[in-house]
Amino acid sequence: MKALLDFVPIIIFYYLLKTVDPKDNHHPLLQLIDYSGGANNNDILVATAGLIISMLVIYGGLFIYQKFRLEKQQWIVLLLTIVLGGVTLALRDATYIKLKAILLNLVFAGAFLLSPYFGSDKKPLIQRLFGPVLELSPKGWMNLNYAWVIMFIVMSLLHTFFAFIFMNGKYWGEFTAFGDMIVMFSFIIIQFIVLRKHFKSTDE
Repeated sequence: MKALLDFVPIIIFYYLLKTVDPKDNHHPLLQLIDYSGGANNNDILVATAGLIISMLVIYGGLFIYQKFRLEKQQWIVLLLTIVLGGVTLALRDATYIKLKAILLNLVFAGAFLLSPYFGSDKKPLIQRLFGPVLELSPKGWMNLNYAWVIMFIVMSLLHTFFAFIFMNGKYWGEFTAFGDMIVMFSFIIIQFIVLRKHFKSTDE
């Protein structure tokens, strides 16, 4: 459920990006935060403001629901959104909000890659996450962990491609809102199919 909540701000971002007139610097959301807007990119500025506000609301609710704490990855997502979104609004430049998903996936790739060398148990991060449901050898856990590292790197490259290379970023919003989700869910489904024989029984 918490994972699905992460997609709500992205959907709000996409909706605003596609419905706001780039020349509308009097949008109610801009007036709400007392922001003058830009010359011809108010669609991305309004969408960024909506993203930040919705993230603060959702993560604020999670902070209370989780007994006044957030998980490490939640802090990373929230802080990257606020910092890069804030820079986007301050400089009126969409480049910085486009960097959010690129950097976020690289951070996660680095966390998975380095996880076997840190922590008291020195286990790969994927083993800490799926250890209760999967039974794998140490080599199997390392291979699965590397698969996730590669997946996050590929995601970062895809975000770079759609944000800065392919058709000058025309379909960046679509990939951010839907393509990202499709690639991630496809990877997880394929992974579960391949590893179906390694699931622990309910008796265990």
